[in-house]
Amino acid sequence: MLSKMTKGLVIAAIAATSMIAADKINGAGATFPAPCYYDWAYNYQKATHTRVNYQSIGSGGGIKQISERIVDFGATDAPMTPKELDAAKLFQFPAVIGSIVVAHNLPGVADEKLKLKNSVVADIFAGKITMWNDAAIVADNAGVNLPAEKIIVAHRSDGSGTTYVFTDYLSEASKMWKSKFGTGKAIGWATGVGGKGNEGVTNLIKQTPYSIGYIENAYKEKNNLSAATLQTAEGKWVSARKATFQAAVKQAKWSKKDHFYSSLVLQDGSYPIVAATFILMPREKAEVNEEVIKFFDYSFRNGDQAAEKLGYIPLPVETTNMVREYWAGK
Repeated sequence: MLSKMTKGLVIAAIAATSMIAADKINGAGATFPAPCYYDWAYNYQKATHTRVNYQSIGSGGGIKQISERIVDFGATDAPMTPKELDAAKLFQFPAVIGSIVVAHNLPGVADEKLKLKNSVVADIFAGKITMWNDAAIVADNAGVNLPAEKIIVAHRSDGSGTTYVFTDYLSEASKMWKSKFGTGKAIGWATGVGGKGNEGVTNLIKQTPYSIGYIENAYKEKNNLSAATLQTAEGKWVSARKATFQAAVKQAKWSKKDHFYSSLVLQDGSYPIVAATFILMPREKAEVNEEVIKFFDYSFRNGDQAAEKLGYIPLPVETTNMVREYWAGK
């Protein structure tokens, strides 16, 4: 028999455990927005004492874990279609905007000095262009020292929303790529070495001279890497800049009915590889979802400066208002 005091201690311990559980939100998924989510989570915990534990495991892992109800929310850069969301019984909304850059480790070539046509990028990642001094690269880079060195392609080894967005861009830019490789979170690469997460690909590029790879812009900025200048949909040279990202965001065709399913790649007058990253929530867990929504609502109201400092683009006010209407209707 437990004494009254012991019983009281047990009840208090259970209550404390429940309080701790209620003050923690678990999420997992895309590496693309991870630096932003870490910052938002830190500030949210300071303001509310609620801990948001986010695991950067890739979009494929995020979709799997939320589909199996292992975490409270999932994160993916590859938006799920309305049909997929219905099958998995999930809600979906955008959280922040980012961009993917074609980063390189080409000795002596500074950031934005290398110009690559979108079709040339496709040919490099398809293994058709294999040398840095290939005529197709030289043609657009007068005065740039392009050595007779083999191009080492770095790509993702895991199921990745970043890969989905990048291959969506390549499919729009190149008929060859679309027919041979297509768009997906994981594809059969023709060449190169794989790294896990944006972190893994970033490290491969940093450590490997004459390499090239695709990473989220925040990882490029944080690691002081160089990236190529690409083309708009109309073929004009364009660098990764806040204004060129926003130009794509303004053309987003999101709707609450389709759970914000849309693509931002190769929009007119914008940087060509811009993407939203998305949050997934289960449809049957209203109380948990309310806590997740509180976190993102707070971040929408207070996290713009942190997002911009890391190289992301906050959602426009019109979009966050639409997201709040979407939440209210669920």
